[in-house]
Amino acid sequence: MIKHEVKILIILLCFSLLFALPVTAAINTISQGNVIFIGEEGLDISAAMGPDTQIGWWASAADIQTTSPTTSIDLKNRISSFMVSQYEFSGYLGNWYRLNSAGKADGAAFNVADPRLDIKVEDTTVQVDVETLKWIPTGDDIRFRVDSNLAPVVSQRSSPALVTIKVQGPDGGVYTSLLNAGGMPTSVVDIPITTTPFYTGSIWNMGHRDRYPPGNYTIWVECNMNKMNDNYGVTGKTVSRKITILNQGQNPLITKPTTAAPTQTTPRPTTILPTQTSSVTTMASLTPSAPPSTTVSVGSSPSPAQTRAPGFEATLVISALCIALIYYQNKE
Repeated sequence: MIKHEVKILIILLCFSLLFALPVTAAINTISQGNVIFIGEEGLDISAAMGPDTQIGWWASAADIQTTSPTTSIDLKNRISSFMVSQYEFSGYLGNWYRLNSAGKADGAAFNVADPRLDIKVEDTTVQVDVETLKWIPTGDDIRFRVDSNLAPVVSQRSSPALVTIKVQGPDGGVYTSLLNAGGMPTSVVDIPITTTPFYTGSIWNMGHRDRYPPGNYTIWVECNMNKMNDNYGVTGKTVSRKITILNQGQNPLITKPTTAAPTQTTPRPTTILPTQTSSVTTMASLTPSAPPSTTVSVGSSPSPAQTRAPGFEATLVISALCIALIYYQNKE
């Protein structure tokens, strides 16, 4: 007998293997009236066609019972592996009808639609569309909003349409999973679209610096259901536009004021004029190339460059003393 604990372990293991099985992206069985998208291939439309092998499309407001179809396509030998080609269906969107052998409408076949796909990045911490800010404050919680016309697939086929959110880091690498604030990883590959719009929840937080370095991140979303992106690949249809946002701690619109260094101006040299002095030596040292003239013109006032010879005052004093002495001796 297997112990009770072992039985529980085996059951848990079976459930783990069941949920680990990949969900197939090929949703190719089409029933009557289902929506199919330009670019899809390998569709089995047997249930939609019944016994008929031709389909027809009527322009808007046309009476399908009394008029011939605007255009028709023979699907013989393509019913079990049908491709919704851009060549055949672009410009002929909407309801296509089965045609009987007489070329008359024999009920609905399917509805051809042009796929539509867009993505928005929302900061749930501050409740704002990140595309408006153009940057993500480090540590804020981020969720994705996918806008598309793919939601009807989940109710009409065996599985929902799957999309992959592409998050390309500053180094060019693309993440397959993202960490939330608690460090829990969430895969962004093959996300089932069940509503319009579809929200992922707050699955991304850039506070994990070891995984999300500062810089520009490019984000877009793709849908390759039944190889529709491989065959079509039109921006806004099977692949969304790309959004580039900046991850950093400070708002890039706010810059720190810079203090300009004081301009150092070199003072202009100040010319110091020599003080007028009676010394010829002082003037000569200032103008060595042109010694001052000691000649004084009669009747003219001496200029600053025409000074008296040094010792002149002393000579006058001595001469006066000598004259006084001679005068005194003669008197005696």
